[in-house]
Amino acid sequence: MMDSQTSQPSQAPHSPPSPHTFQVDLRGLVDLLSHHLYSSPKVYLRELLQNAVDAITARRATEPDAPARVRLYAEGGALRVEDTGVGLTEADVHDLLATIGRSSKRAEGLQEVRSDFLGQFGIGLLACFVVAERIRVVSRSARTPGAPPVEWTASDDGSYTVRTLPDAERPEPGTTVHLVARAGCAEWLAPGRVAALARDFGSLLPYDVRVGDETVTDLPAPWDRPYPGPAARRVALARHCHDLFGFTPLDTIDLSVPLAGVRGVAYVLPSAVSPARRAGHRVHLKGMLLTERAEQLLPDWAFFVRCVLDTDSLRPTASREALYEDETLAGVREALGERIRAWLTGLAAGDPERLAAFLAVHHLGVKSLARHDREMLRTMLPWLPFETTDGRLSLEEFAQRHPVVHFTRTVEEYRQVAPIASAQGIGVVNGGYTYDSELVEALPSVRPGTVVAELDAETVTAHLDAVEPAEELALSGFLAAARARLDPLGCDVVLRAFHPLSVPALHLDDRDVRHEQARADAEERADDLWAGILGSLRGGAPRARLVLNHLNPLVRRISALPDPELIGTAAESLYGQALLMAQRPLRPADSALLNRAFIGLLEWATHGEDGRA
Repeated sequence: MMDSQTSQPSQAPHSPPSPHTFQVDLRGLVDLLSHHLYSSPKVYLRELLQNAVDAITARRATEPDAPARVRLYAEGGALRVEDTGVGLTEADVHDLLATIGRSSKRAEGLQEVRSDFLGQFGIGLLACFVVAERIRVVSRSARTPGAPPVEWTASDDGSYTVRTLPDAERPEPGTTVHLVARAGCAEWLAPGRVAALARDFGSLLPYDVRVGDETVTDLPAPWDRPYPGPAARRVALARHCHDLFGFTPLDTIDLSVPLAGVRGVAYVLPSAVSPARRAGHRVHLKGMLLTERAEQLLPDWAFFVRCVLDTDSLRPTASREALYEDETLAGVREALGERIRAWLTGLAAGDPERLAAFLAVHHLGVKSLARHDREMLRTMLPWLPFETTDGRLSLEEFAQRHPVVHFTRTVEEYRQVAPIASAQGIGVVNGGYTYDSELVEALPSVRPGTVVAELDAETVTAHLDAVEPAEELALSGFLAAARARLDPLGCDVVLRAFHPLSVPALHLDDRDVRHEQARADAEERADDLWAGILGSLRGGAPRARLVLNHLNPLVRRISALPDPELIGTAAESLYGQALLMAQRPLRPADSALLNRAFIGLLEWATHGEDGRA
């Protein structure tokens, strides 16, 4: 046996791992920011304003009476931004400005006021390299008395220099940032562009911000200003809406939710929009414009408003151009939805004319809300319009007129039966439009005792008058010929007497019939395998019905024809005409039938007198 000690292979001692640091390609990082993180180079100015405002906030945390000024000066492809904020020491410059991803908001002693800062990600001046090839920062600390001003100069190749300056270069605490435009970006530092961007981003900032001598801030916000009365407030806010969004609102809704840290206003669009269209709202975070395209701010049903608001409770994404989806945003969304609900309820209770004007344009949004909110459905029941056989009415009024509220699920079904049902005294609601059938079905839950029933072919046929048995027996030959011709199309022929007399025939089917027709069409086109599968899905083979009107003069003349072939051709013509009247899409077999019937009638009309009745 071998010695266990000698049987082990010898192992060389391991050397300890040597530490390394990541190498950052600053130009590549700037390209990443400009093409993937930020939507536009214009965000550089927001970052500059944000840093200046945060610096002032930090200084005022310990010096409440410190000056609060931000000044911007643009000229000749260069920009200078001055603030009276907390400033930096030489150590701060090395530690903060030259370290990517580190923020002055994390510096010791500033944590207690960090919740008041606009910035939360420490990207800061790095964003300025999107438009500038060189950045120069001159700063003097307010927290370290006696510390000299310090200058930090950086280039987009990743190099920087730091030096101290004489006191005269920066006598007072604060920071000045100098930018020099990179090639092709001078327009972003032009005076007019800087002034426009500063107004857009900073109009609600709490400090004195100016571009040259022009004031940027415009406080208080339009929704917080005192006005002589409600009418004057509406006029002022309408002007504000037109300036921001380009339309004059139908109405305005106050969105003050103090518990959610939200102040603002919703503007009601003056024209209808698609529910699928995502609304873009303007959101300010602690006064700074965060985004003009916040889509998740309101519930989906509130697509009929555009909002502008200021908040201190919501979190921005890393790019600070959108809202972070979290529980806070969900709570704010619910609170704002409640404010819009309250506005609708108030209109219903006290201003029916304004409500009617609103619903004439945006009933779809209210119907969307009422689907899930029974109290809103109960409130809006006398107001929401529906297409019915009695005209355009509310469900409340329609239910008062009819003991049974019949409805169809598609517009095509409604068009089929509306004229006939109306003549027979059957009340029908067109449930084919968005949300309508759901609301009709929910009617009994908010109006106890209401009977709701889906209208089908059986119900319509049952309400039509039967023909006397002797008369129907006398026409058995005519009916047999018509049935034989339409049987391959999966359609039965029945004879009834109904009004209006001008309707010769009525095509009736329901969803089961259409599903069976679609299955049969698919089976006919499928290969053997799929044909077998589709054939196994065949149900009770429901069939459509062509209801011939015995009171119609044309039907009476056709029923007296002696030629079964001509009767069949006439039956095909009536079938095609009934389909067209119902505005139903034609299957290939239906189109072929119409063509065949048309040609057959022409041939009959042009072949002498033999086949004439």
